[in-house]
Amino acid sequence: MRLFLGVPGLLLIVLSAGRLCRAFGEPTHVGAVNSQHSPQRPAHTARQDEGPVPIPEPSAKALRYFHSGTVLWVVSTLLGFLIPALFLFTGFSAHLRDWAQQTGARWVFTVALYYVAFTLLNFVIDLPLSYYAGFVRQHTYGLSNQTLGKWAGDTLKSLGVGSTIGCFIVLVFYGLLLKSPRWWWVHISVLAVPFLCLQMLITPLWIDPLFNHFGPMHNKQLEAKILALARRAGIEGGRVFEVDKSQDTNAVNAYVTGFAGSKRIVLWDTTLKKLNDREVLFIMGHEMGHYVLGHIARGIVLGSLMILVTLYAAQHFAIAFMARYGPQCGFSQLSDIASLPLMLLVIHLLTLLTTPIIYAYTRHIEHEADRFGLEITRDNHAAATSFAKMTTENLSISRPDLFTRLWRSTHPPLGERIEFCNTYKPWAAGQPLRYGHLFQQRTSDGPR
Repeated sequence: MRLFLGVPGLLLIVLSAGRLCRAFGEPTHVGAVNSQHSPQRPAHTARQDEGPVPIPEPSAKALRYFHSGTVLWVVSTLLGFLIPALFLFTGFSAHLRDWAQQTGARWVFTVALYYVAFTLLNFVIDLPLSYYAGFVRQHTYGLSNQTLGKWAGDTLKSLGVGSTIGCFIVLVFYGLLLKSPRWWWVHISVLAVPFLCLQMLITPLWIDPLFNHFGPMHNKQLEAKILALARRAGIEGGRVFEVDKSQDTNAVNAYVTGFAGSKRIVLWDTTLKKLNDREVLFIMGHEMGHYVLGHIARGIVLGSLMILVTLYAAQHFAIAFMARYGPQCGFSQLSDIASLPLMLLVIHLLTLLTTPIIYAYTRHIEHEADRFGLEITRDNHAAATSFAKMTTENLSISRPDLFTRLWRSTHPPLGERIEFCNTYKPWAAGQPLRYGHLFQQRTSDGPR
């Protein structure tokens, strides 16, 4: 379920940093695993003679799911251009601003009313596609068991939370445009850093619990293993939470999130049902790798730089646009709230152009997190089988085409990840580990 911030998407303030930070936290969908799990063995006793795990071939159903996903991506991308363009060239954005001015009187109320109305209109326009992509399609392919009532409730919650946060951001955005028309893009890029940090702090505490229940793990033995792995990774003071995602999805996910008082390790209950202990420990090692290697902090910094460059370019594109089409659209200044569709249109284009660069980086950090997970668990077979299950049960394509890799893939292809898990064993040849210096001293019962 995406958080409905309206089509404005919080004005894409987090267009780059958000994608960099979210990429390694996205759920990896795995359908029901019908086979019985093998008897559990601690990660440090994994058999060294377990052979390579074969890469699953995509089924006909998986191919249909993949191609329909490509169609949805194209439609969504085109709508990202079409809807703002309609608001602009029909003059509707200017009429909406005039209504907001008459109703709100003061500048703050004018901007807030415009944004709320604009978000609601976009929500209605987007609703049929969102319903199909997020509910109908997922049920058709057996990837969701969410009820319509739960989907509708979560959608409305997302709309409420997103509209509230988005209204605040738009007020800051246009306030800076008004006060500093030449340097607003610098100010916004600087403010993006504390905003994203605050978002990371409060999301696990206040926003995530609005949609699902987060409680203690039921499997205390596995919890102890995870905490031991976390201590070995140098993560102290974290708590493990089990979230009841099975009411929504058949996906599997696990992640380390937050910082300071909100730092926590989160496991979906679907993960615990569908993967064995060894596979869960590798996944946790992968997620801990993101945390220990500083991927979140680097994502925020690099994302803020991307925002700086994108907004700088957006200003010049927007000014050139206004010089030619401003009178037709009903505004002559970027600080006019009626220019919001124009800003979204330009930023959407720039984001599309920079996506291959951003996703190349996220694929790199995902690969390094895989390496970290392998080095801290040394359980190649469990790592490879976890990815093989993801490939088969999530109707994934193990080796997607170049277009998909560049514009849609935040993670490396699962086929490449399975191959890496099958072959990366520097410890077997007595070679040094890339991240071995980050691990705490092993204990007698800890993973080796």
